[in-house]
Amino acid sequence: MAEYKNFDSCDAYAKLKATAPADLKKELTADRIAEYETAIGAGLSLNYACSPVTAETIDSLQAAADQQELVAKYKELLAGAMINTGEKRKVLHQLTRGECCGSVTEGDKDLGAFYKEQLERFTAFAAKVHSGEIKGSTGKPFTKAVQIGIGGSDLGPRAIYLALKGYAAAAGSEKMEAAFISNVDPDDANDVLEGIDYESTLFILVSKSGTTQETLTNQSFVFEKMKQAGIAGLVPSGHMIAVTSETSPLAGSDEYLDSFYIDDYIGGRYSSCSAVGGAVLSLAFGGEIFKDFLAGAHEADMAALEPSLKKNAALADAMIGAYQRLHNMPTTAVLPYSQALSRFPAHLQQMDMESNGKHVNRDGGEISYLTGPVIFGEPGTNGQHSFYQLLHQGTDIIPLQ
Repeated sequence: MAEYKNFDSCDAYAKLKATAPADLKKELTADRIAEYETAIGAGLSLNYACSPVTAETIDSLQAAADQQELVAKYKELLAGAMINTGEKRKVLHQLTRGECCGSVTEGDKDLGAFYKEQLERFTAFAAKVHSGEIKGSTGKPFTKAVQIGIGGSDLGPRAIYLALKGYAAAAGSEKMEAAFISNVDPDDANDVLEGIDYESTLFILVSKSGTTQETLTNQSFVFEKMKQAGIAGLVPSGHMIAVTSETSPLAGSDEYLDSFYIDDYIGGRYSSCSAVGGAVLSLAFGGEIFKDFLAGAHEADMAALEPSLKKNAALADAMIGAYQRLHNMPTTAVLPYSQALSRFPAHLQQMDMESNGKHVNRDGGEISYLTGPVIFGEPGTNGQHSFYQLLHQGTDIIPLQ
């Protein structure tokens, strides 16, 4: 096992703290823009030429990453080590898109095979819905999918649905419209349900534990609305599937048309590649587009095994973020200029802030250095007419992506 130690205990920390951020007014040249680019995978790349780092900074960040054994720790995660020490769990969201370092087992259970089985189950289910083999309780084909979930059961799937919607439409692969209910405030559900055709709507209830109160409250609300509609032959249980764990009270319940499973090794904020995102995305766009999405994610997973920061976009982005936080930059703005990525900042907020929002280390000791930044953002075109004045002319330095 790689050694776990505080960031400020490595030799490179003091040097990084003493290295002033680069003055990009002087250093942002065409050569720098070309040089400071790293492939992410799946045709994407990260350009960090506008980050306040120099070649010397990059060397120090590489030294810090090496001293912290970050790639070795990542390999342990991929291989199924108990990374989540607080809950004594493996961290296995990457297995939902393919094995990176061989098979991972728990007892006699092959967990990679389990996730692959669930992928085949929910994509096959979606295909049967699209073909009309699976219909609503009154005989109408399903034409709309509505996901009921909160936190990671909403933010990631919703962001990805919006990101892929235009692509799927252009490819002629848009199968069903999707909508999302997350807030326990009934105004959220009422807004989605207004004018909806319950006979042709399939609901997806997502709760890993099966006990998420906001989600169960919204399920009851939807069931009651379906009953109040007074549609002859409408059976609410024939219009809802569940995504949950095999041990939850929802598993196998006759309140649902079918159930698809995840387990405790997948954190909600990283669950979009499991049935949490896969069921609704496969219904919306078809299983093949969702599998293509997984293939791209797997390619990025594999690219993050590269030990060189200059060839590892994930490592570069993480280390530059740590450096910026070290130099008292407490916020980062994520500003997509594609409207399709409008919910990506909200998804990223959860992934980054829920992961890095800690004041103790893995052993429960107090952390003596600054941790993750506050993430905020929205599409850049609107932002330009909203908060960019502060970004450009305010007194704080706010890194932008």
